[in-house]
This record gives sequence, C-alpha cells and structure tokens, in this order.
Amino acid sequence: MNKKILITLFTGLLLISCNTTKNTINDLAISTPIITAIDLTQVKDDKVPVIINPGRFTSETVTYRLPKVIPGTYSVSDFGNYIDDFKAIDYKGNELQVSKIDTNSWIISNASNLDKIEYNVNDTFDIEVSGGIGKEVPFSPAGTNIELENYVLNLHGFIGYFDSLKNNQYKLNITAPATFERSSALQNTGTKPSEDGLKVTTSYFAPRYFDITDNPMMYGKLDVEEFQVGDIKIVLSVYSPNKIHNAKKIKETMHKMMLAQKVYLGDINSTPRYDIFLYLARQDEKAPKGFGALEHHTSTVVVLPEAMPEEALAESMVDVVSHEFFHIVSPLSVHSEDIHYFDYNNPTFSKHLWMYEGVTEYFASLFQVDQDLVSEEEFYTKILGKIQQASSLDDTMSFTVMSENILDKPYADNYLNVYQKGALIGMCMDIILREKSNNTRGILSLMKELSLKYGKNKPFEDDKLIEEIIAMTYPAIGKFLNTHVIGTTPIDYNVFFEKVGLEIVEGKVKTNYIQNAGALIVTGNREKGTIYFTDLVTENSFWNEQGVLPNDVIKEVEGVKVTLQSANQIFGQMFSWQSGKEVEIKLDRNGKEVVIKTILTQSYTTGKKLQEKEGSTDKQKDLRKAWLKG
Repeated sequence: MNKKILITLFTGLLLISCNTTKNTINDLAISTPIITAIDLTQVKDDKVPVIINPGRFTSETVTYRLPKVIPGTYSVSDFGNYIDDFKAIDYKGNELQVSKIDTNSWIISNASNLDKIEYNVNDTFDIEVSGGIGKEVPFSPAGTNIELENYVLNLHGFIGYFDSLKNNQYKLNITAPATFERSSALQNTGTKPSEDGLKVTTSYFAPRYFDITDNPMMYGKLDVEEFQVGDIKIVLSVYSPNKIHNAKKIKETMHKMMLAQKVYLGDINSTPRYDIFLYLARQDEKAPKGFGALEHHTSTVVVLPEAMPEEALAESMVDVVSHEFFHIVSPLSVHSEDIHYFDYNNPTFSKHLWMYEGVTEYFASLFQVDQDLVSEEEFYTKILGKIQQASSLDDTMSFTVMSENILDKPYADNYLNVYQKGALIGMCMDIILREKSNNTRGILSLMKELSLKYGKNKPFEDDKLIEEIIAMTYPAIGKFLNTHVIGTTPIDYNVFFEKVGLEIVEGKVKTNYIQNAGALIVTGNREKGTIYFTDLVTENSFWNEQGVLPNDVIKEVEGVKVTLQSANQIFGQMFSWQSGKEVEIKLDRNGKEVVIKTILTQSYTTGKKLQEKEGSTDKQKDLRKAWLKG
C-alpha cells in the first residue's frame, strides 16, 4: 500500500491490488446514476446519515457492499465495521428484509420494491484513538473524520456499491453548513443553498464506483491555496485545528518541490489537476496515529502531527507528497490486471510491489538530489538508512511472493520493506541500466517506456511483466530480478556502490533524538505501559551529555505525559526536533524523577556512511554523475 508511516514506535522509523473478473450489468442500465446523499448538517453522536437511491431493480435480491480493501492499500480496512442502523426502504416507506452476510455485505430481499438504503456512518479516526473495535483500523489517510470543524471524506468509507452496478454512474449530493470550505477534484455539477441560507448542497458526478473511491474530499474550516506546475493545477487544502500552520507557507514548499518533480519527470503529465489534502492532527491522545499519505490518481490525503515545527513539516511534506505524486507513473500509469479490475471485497494482489512502491519511493529520494533539493551526502544517508532498516526485516523473502500474498503472514509483517528494500531494488536496477547503456538509460526512462506501452487504461499481465522488462533491457537486469526479486538471495549493495566509486565506512554521523543512525534508542514495556531508553542511548551524543542512562523511563515530554497510546505522536515530534529548540523532559530513574531542561544541540553517533572511494576511476565517477544527476 502507498502508505508511508512517519514513525511506528515498535516497528521502527519509516518517513512513512482480482481474479480478473469484469462485472456485467444485469439489473440496471449504466446510464442510470445511483443517487447518493451525505448530510453533514444532521450529524448525531459523530455519525453521518447516508442515503443510497439506486433506481429500480428487476431482480428479487441484490447485494450492497462497503469495501474490505481499497486500491492503493495492502491491508484489510473493513469499512462495513463503521456502518450502523442499516435499513432498506421500499416505495411505500416500509422496511425490507436485510441479511448481513459478512462484515461488509448486506443482501436485500424483494429488491424489485427497493426504493432506497439508509444508514449511519461512524468515523474511523474516533475508533482508531479509542482502542479500535477488535479489528485492524484503516490507516488514517485512508480513513474518515467527523467533527464540527472538519470532515475527511474518503468516500469509500461512506458509499458502497451493488455487486452488479460498479460501472454505473454516481450522482453525489453533499449537504453542509454554508460556512464550510469544500475541496474535491470530483466533478462539481452545481450547488443549491437552503431557503434560510444556512446550508448548501453541492452535487458531484462520478463516472463509476472507482471514481467514488478515487476522489477524496475535505469539508470544514479549511485553508486552501492553488498554484500551477506546468499544465497541472495544484490545489492544497489544509486543516490545522490550532492554526499553527497555514496553506500559504506550505504552498511555497510544495510549489518548489513539484516544479522540481515536473522537471525530473519531463513529458509525463497525466492529469490537469492534482489535489493535496493535509490533515494536521492535534497533540493529544484523541488524534489519529497513522501519519503518512495515501495516493489516488489525481490527489493524495496526508495526515501529520500539527505540533511539528515548520521546517520539519516542510521536510515531511516533501517526502510523503513527492512519493504520492510519483505514483502517477506507477501504478497509475503502469499497473497489472489485479489493480485495473480491482475487487474491493475479494482482492488479489500483484507480484510487483517492488515497482509500485519501491521504485516510486526511489524516485521520491533520487529526484531531490537530481534537482539539488538535497545534497549528495543527504541522499547517501537516506540510502544507508534504507539498507539498515531493510536488514531488520526478512532479507531472504522473495519480493514477488511477498507482494502476491501481502495480506497473509509472514508476508504482511514484512510489508514495510517495500519502502526500504523496494527502493534499493530500484537503485540497483538504475545503476545497472546506466552502466549497460553507457549512461543513456535509467529506471525513469524504463518506466516511461512501460507507460507508453501500457498506460492507465491498459493493464499488463502480472506473470509476464519481468520477462517483458528483460526483453526491453539487458540480460544483467534479468539476472538481478531473478536472483534478488523473484529469488531469495540478499543484495550485496557494495557491488553496486563499487560501480559508482563509493564505499561504506565507519565514522561520526549526524543522528536525531530517538535514533542512532536509524536504530531506535527507545522501546516500550507493554506490561507496565512505559517507554524507556535502551542501552543505545549511551551512543547518542546529546542524551549522553545530558546524563541519560539506559532504562530511564520517559515520563513526560514538553508537558505531555508519555504513554503507549501517545508514544507515536510524541516521538514523531521528537524525530523532527531541530537544534536550538528549548525542551523539557521528565524521566523516572528507579523511582526518582530526573528533569532535563535544556536547548537542543546536534546529536551524533558512530555509524556507517557512504562516501567516495579513494582512487575512483573516471568511468566510476561518470557513472555516479549520470546516476545522481540524470
């Protein structure tokens, strides 16, 4: 899935899709829109009422479903868990018999008399922070939010589909307070104010159910800015509950970044408009914890902590939004039949997460050094971080087998490797391509060739992609893919660094306040509900200078109590701390309170770094230049 988790305390640091069966239309003509209504002015107990009017059926039973899994995600969301008071109403206003056959599906009897469906929708953000419902909770950027000032409307959480009508058009009416800002790339077909002027109903058009799932919205007290990147209009919508951040400032970062992306991508231009929806979570235990982003064809939803400093927020936005925007290449332009004919309730998955997520993540890092947004040293540090994080996962697992079985154990436990080893696979292929082509081709040019061959309306056959790539490139690419992607042999990255005149050495390296060169220096005790420093804290120069010891329990950070529930939020902010900031931390050392009140200084540790190898040849230097600067 294209989620990039900023930090998950117990899995490590990361910032951070069918049996090909096409539906036939038996019950209703495609030209008959399914009329849906969401009323944000009638929210009760944090539940939004939804009405679905499908038109008249001729069959005696129909099945209505909310998605179990949505495109772009590689985990179970079960949006049916958030539906209450489901009713099917006939044309006389009476309730029809309904049987709920699984978490996400309802069979309606006497469907020829069905007039409409009514139900209420809970938001997933609330369930997420309340400890859940005993099931896996949707990743926040794929979830929904219902509160007085803000509505995150990932429509797959509100609107379902009839088995036989996924290709029908949808007309969506959303009623909201007149004071609300409304932001969506879905086609707006008109607005209608209420007689008293307090409410406005906005109508939208979706060609099919896929477009319902692919076009998120935000409503409420939003800050909205627009700018142009080539022929693409970018719309940035920001919700910052305490007004700590604003769209105008974030726009500057996004504009610079996306201009650089457009230059890097060249002639790839798949959309006239691209939306960025940014939800900034409060600094409390009621805030969502799944920080990162989820891509769509023409938009991305981002969830990050509001308490992040401006510079750290800008850095995170560059990382997560650049990743999501690069998805216009893959899987949005290059994808398999599993994605093209996605089955929301019984999905099968492609073998090629190394490409969808890995190559996309690689582009998101490489373009920054290519376009001088970061230094070569910063790029090398990120690459080494990915090597270290990948080594903590199963490095002998076949990537294609993992991808195809990503919902199941043990593969699901290694999903995070798509952003680590997946990106490194992209790097190795890039270096091979440049070496074999005398610096005239790279992985970006390969992806462009695949985009021209396929494109968003023509999927590839999953089992044939690698042999096609080999035919389009070189035997060395085939050997690499068969050995390290299909096969189970770990990659020796030194072989590839040697080609570009680099080597890994030990030395003094910069680090942050929760890690030593990528290794977390904090962990948790679930039985006691505490978070404490590990033995690695002695190798972190800042904490060592403050006299922090292994096993010191972190009680409070800047006035916020540290618990297992608040840990991700707090340590996500600590990850973003910058030198010069005043901080106060309270520790518990064997029952005695220790207070650290100081000004942050740059922290260092001993670790590996990637640098130019002494005696590098001109050929190696030329290859490195082509790799880093296109």
